[in-house]
Amino acid sequence: MEELTYVQALNRALREEMTRDPNVFLMGEDIGIWDGTFKVTKGLLADFPGRVIDTPLSESAIIGAGVGAALAGLRPVTELMFMDFATCAMDPIVNQAAKIRFMSGGKNKVPMVIRGPQGGGLNTAAQHSQSLEAWFAHVPGLKVVLPSCAYDAYGLLKAAIRDDNPVVFLESKTLYGTKNSLPEEEFLIELGKADVKRKGKDVSIIAISTAVPMALQAAEELAKEGIDAEVIDPRTISPLDSDTIIESVKKTGRAVVAHEAVLQGGFGAEIASIIVEKAFDYLEASVLRVGSEFSPIPYTKPLETAFLINKDKIVTAVKKLFE
Repeated sequence: MEELTYVQALNRALREEMTRDPNVFLMGEDIGIWDGTFKVTKGLLADFPGRVIDTPLSESAIIGAGVGAALAGLRPVTELMFMDFATCAMDPIVNQAAKIRFMSGGKNKVPMVIRGPQGGGLNTAAQHSQSLEAWFAHVPGLKVVLPSCAYDAYGLLKAAIRDDNPVVFLESKTLYGTKNSLPEEEFLIELGKADVKRKGKDVSIIAISTAVPMALQAAEELAKEGIDAEVIDPRTISPLDSDTIIESVKKTGRAVVAHEAVLQGGFGAEIASIIVEKAFDYLEASVLRVGSEFSPIPYTKPLETAFLINKDKIVTAVKKLFE
């Protein structure tokens, strides 16, 4: 076993996949000489000359070129410096990458990964701190992945690169420094399979990305008060492993859904609806959601902290279910 940070786990996955398959290459802003803004691509330019491409500052060009390369038989991994700026490339993502396989009757595949950092916590303000996973999950044809730890980031990225469909791979900036022990031998994590991060019998906390470690901390605090919480990490929200979520809720009878994205229109609403539709007769209380405030993300640390979700907000929501 070796202990790696989230960033190092991503770097290892990229290195292994580029070594395994010569069709895998990387494109993005400052990912070569600069090693990427968060150093995910560190050292790869020297080891894979010609396959780590520094692009112009144009997200539409990066994704558009990636779609073309994928259609030509390559497996591009495109990096956006901040996922907020996927907004500049929504046409090639939504109208091209997501739809070409369907519109060609399956004849043309688009095996590409669109990866990059998202979320708040580092005081990068309103245009560099959003969590937009619900946008992507609303589009048929896209797979959407949100790893919550280094172990999952490694296994999910390798699976995403090998997938024949476009995968939006969303990495939390605040998780980049967190560590896990990874086996030395390679492994893949199947897209569309949730993980039970903590078993429990009294309440199910379904947490996405940064909310997962918060939920685990909340579960430890709740245990001291006699509430045994089960923590479910979907890992991918499209496809969503609703079976694991429903199985958990049927056992516990209570559910809280937590994510960093703003509450209004967040993917937690989709999960809550699925629970109500498929496990209504098992519920002992309403399904509650925890999300960030419906506002652009403030720059200053005190305001950003007030805006974002945290462990205490999850604890408060769980306790409401037992009142």
